[in-house]
Amino acid sequence: MIQQTLSIIKPDAVQRDVCGEILKRIEAGGLKIKALKMLELSKKQAQGFYAVHQDKPFFDSLTDFMSSGPIVVSVLEGEDAVRVYRDIMGATNPAEASPGTIRKEFGLDIEKNSVHGSDSSENASTEIAYFFHALEMVDR
Repeated sequence: MIQQTLSIIKPDAVQRDVCGEILKRIEAGGLKIKALKMLELSKKQAQGFYAVHQDKPFFDSLTDFMSSGPIVVSVLEGEDAVRVYRDIMGATNPAEASPGTIRKEFGLDIEKNSVHGSDSSENASTEIAYFFHALEMVDR
């Protein structure tokens, strides 16, 4: 089934200039980029995006980090895109990620793990709508 999923290249990866390599791996994994932009989240915007985690102990640290510098957000599309992108990303903790995955290759730690991806098609729809409107989506 063709799906869409959200990708965020996090501030640590943007700062280290590895966006191109990450996007290359996404495309090599068979996913198409349907929308793409760079932006900076305010603390409030980061809190809004990660609201599902507001009761967790890492919420403040995560939202501080995600508002610490530019991010690159994109909409990815392909067969079973949520699962495919999660496989390309690797485990949340780079130390536990498989060799060749984005997080193993570029992640610094469990928070600065270079990328975010939707964990379900339902969450993908919500996350995509947080960053993109219909006119920003390209059919190709």
